[in-house]
Amino acid sequence: MSDFPTQLLINGQWLDGSGAKRLAIVNPATEETFAEVSSATAGEIGQAAEAGQAAFESGWRDMPPGQRAELLRGLAKRIRDNVESIAQLETRNVGKPIGDARWEADAGAKVFEYYAGAIGHLCGQTIPVARGGFNFTLRQPMGVIAAITPWNFPFLIACWKVAPALAAGNSVVLKPASLTPLTALLLGQLAQEAGLPDGVLQVLPGAGSEAGNALATHPLVRKIGFTGSTEVGSKIMKLAADDIKRVSLELGGKSPNIVFADADWQRAAAESPMSVFANTGQDCCARSRMFIEQPIFDDFVNQFVASTDSLKVGDPTLDETQLGPMVCASQRELSESFVAGAKDAERDIRTGGDRPSERGFYLNPAVITGVETGDRAWCEEIFGPVVCFRPFTDESKMLREVNDTNYGLSGSIWSNDLSRALRVARQVESGVISINTHSSVHTEAPFGGFKRSGLGRDLGMSAMEACTEVKNIYVGE
Repeated sequence: MSDFPTQLLINGQWLDGSGAKRLAIVNPATEETFAEVSSATAGEIGQAAEAGQAAFESGWRDMPPGQRAELLRGLAKRIRDNVESIAQLETRNVGKPIGDARWEADAGAKVFEYYAGAIGHLCGQTIPVARGGFNFTLRQPMGVIAAITPWNFPFLIACWKVAPALAAGNSVVLKPASLTPLTALLLGQLAQEAGLPDGVLQVLPGAGSEAGNALATHPLVRKIGFTGSTEVGSKIMKLAADDIKRVSLELGGKSPNIVFADADWQRAAAESPMSVFANTGQDCCARSRMFIEQPIFDDFVNQFVASTDSLKVGDPTLDETQLGPMVCASQRELSESFVAGAKDAERDIRTGGDRPSERGFYLNPAVITGVETGDRAWCEEIFGPVVCFRPFTDESKMLREVNDTNYGLSGSIWSNDLSRALRVARQVESGVISINTHSSVHTEAPFGGFKRSGLGRDLGMSAMEACTEVKNIYVGE
């Protein structure tokens, strides 16, 4: 596949947007604009919502589950057959290292395979009731679901949102982030090739202030699935409130990485840099707050810094690259402001925080020690390659610091004492906790956060169930 779509996909047709504005697509590694994409207006969002409702009512909702499963398996196969094309486009649009992009494209295929299989397992209940008779529940699709996806994992998170909604029998209007719409449009093209009916999956890039707001307020949109910043998630909830739309929100994070002295801390120090710096730190699961037990603190930090310095930062098209550029100039400048603030406060910048090259939005990963709990870099989500360290001696005090945040998405605990690890895991206020690893995401398991990190869950059966309404039916004797 040598080219890629740049128009809007509405009801099976590729159309230029009616507005004058087009989205300039920039390669973060070169800072060069290499494409322009149509930007949807509120009117086009309305057209897509109406087309999605028509497709839902005219057959998709009532399609036999096995037939719907076969169509999703066919889409998974189309994705798998085009992994390299998807990955190359993702790397060019996002600056993501090509190895990561290939893994994410393949993972997208697995998401569709999983939900194709899950269709046969979406079941209701039979319930014994006091009056006798027969009582049972149905899980029924909602109608049109809006999926609003972020710029940091454009293809994979689009698959997370689209696959369970389609599997449950809904139609989907997908609005990718303005910075990174290309692989979402490619997903729409592959869905067409796989034979999905017109209007079942539509893809409309556009500005959040117009296209996003229009989705959040359109009366035919029954649910919004959003991944992005906490601030925008809050706005979407407010916009959706008038229609009592269902919402699922996967938002920001400020995740902890807790390492006890009894852990295999050398392995933790070697592996933990990628728990925060992977995807150049542009990850809401990034473990950007390191809590290290005092007896191992100095040795741990030294090894962590050495591991960080060995990471390969550079051209994302090369197989050996581990960290590419940040997505845009403003994101890099924001990360640099956290490092500058730490310097002004006379914190210890152990490594990084500087630009390795004049071309591309690159930033060397920064490690900061000596921070206080009120420091901006310690408290706020950075969404860039910056990590802060604090030592601890008392478990209870450490846990109070861990939970002293508005966020609660992810985190890691390192200890060879399983009782301790489970005790701490129960007390950390996060939706996803990993023990002796920094792996957060599993297609088969629910993913989401506590507090201002969101509500609802992606992935697993939880995501598919959240795309349905529960209906209770009672048959009297």
